[in-house]
Amino acid sequence: METDKTVSVAIIGLGYAGLPLAIQFARSEVNVIGLDVDVSRVRRLSEGRSYLADIDSSCVADLLTKGWFTASTDFSHVRRVTAVIICVPTPLNKNREPDITHVIDAGTSIAKYLSAGQLVVLESTVYPGATEQDLRQVLEQGSGLTAGKDFYLAFSPERGDPGNPESHVSLIPKVIGGFTPACLERAMALYGKAIKTVVPVSSCRTAEATKLLENIFRSVNIALVNELKGVYEAMGIDIWEVIQAAKTKPFGYMPFYPGPGPGGHCTPIAPYYLAWKAREYGQRTRFIEMAVEINAQMPYRVVDRVVRVLNTRKKALHGSRVLIVGIAYKSNVEDVRGSPGCMLMDTLTESGVEVAYFDPYVPVMRRSQHPDSKEAKSVNWDRQTVSSFDLVLIATAHTHVNYAELGEWAQCIVDTRNAMARVSTGRNKTWKA
Repeated sequence: METDKTVSVAIIGLGYAGLPLAIQFARSEVNVIGLDVDVSRVRRLSEGRSYLADIDSSCVADLLTKGWFTASTDFSHVRRVTAVIICVPTPLNKNREPDITHVIDAGTSIAKYLSAGQLVVLESTVYPGATEQDLRQVLEQGSGLTAGKDFYLAFSPERGDPGNPESHVSLIPKVIGGFTPACLERAMALYGKAIKTVVPVSSCRTAEATKLLENIFRSVNIALVNELKGVYEAMGIDIWEVIQAAKTKPFGYMPFYPGPGPGGHCTPIAPYYLAWKAREYGQRTRFIEMAVEINAQMPYRVVDRVVRVLNTRKKALHGSRVLIVGIAYKSNVEDVRGSPGCMLMDTLTESGVEVAYFDPYVPVMRRSQHPDSKEAKSVNWDRQTVSSFDLVLIATAHTHVNYAELGEWAQCIVDTRNAMARVSTGRNKTWKA
């Protein structure tokens, strides 16, 4: 393999997974070119401006100036690198089945410029077998090269904790599975340049299954506390108090919290990816699918609580004005992918509710993924605005929200995140959901 190439790594997909990884490699003085089909993303990065809250623009500008990082929409740059890492979305289609179209498209683009000795790594969430079957087929057919013989192939699941200032890409152990032992060795050497700890596993399939396990673990445990919440509520027991007490056990327990449903890109889709692939082997994933069903019902349970609370105030759901506080899927992030807050907004709107939102991390958002959908803007945070709504619904508990002010200003509050427990104001007009 040549060692005098001006760029060492091309990272395809500069979103929540790809950009932090690209920045970490560049910080480690590895030449990186970020590739994305989104022209606006590339333009902003080329101007030294970040679009992710966890990455400072000053860092991007510094790495551009030093020459360790560049961004482009031109995939022919793949010719110049020693390794290519794919970090593209893997959503579900309208039938809730895996859609790896973006992975296949990326592989097709790479194959045109792939040369002997290069390494290709997939990081996107996929079902077991996707790397060595689907991606490999596209790469081999498009390049005329053979994986494991002419080029190296591996899978390494993306791991990140957006919104957590203590989470650093370089310190999160990196699981890596290779198509062959030589592929694994090459991938470990690459990631070892930027990541402190690499964790080798026996195959791409094992690494793919690891990613699914991590996210399904969250999905199942969130479903458990969501179900227990209803059970304990019927008994007059506060689930939040129970969780706080259980957390004192120093072994055999890990806290998970109820809410309006899990969000983000990985946790909601992982169960579907495994369940779909399991059917190919004649296997059922009943326990996992049951957890998915429980979580999927949570937004509707929240709406039911909204209806009941409005009824106590002699107001009908239809025609009411509801403010959703926190539209991002997780505390202290700007990511709205898979957000239960967005689902609550759509469900309430369909019921004839006038819905608005406040989120300090999401000043503007599209009401749906449709390109023609209208933009919605976060409302002002002041007494006049907040008090004008019949009900405030807390969907995500951001740190940078003044809940004491909310308790003073709001007419009534439905709290899905136990956020109002932190303050003394507004408790007499707050309902948990």
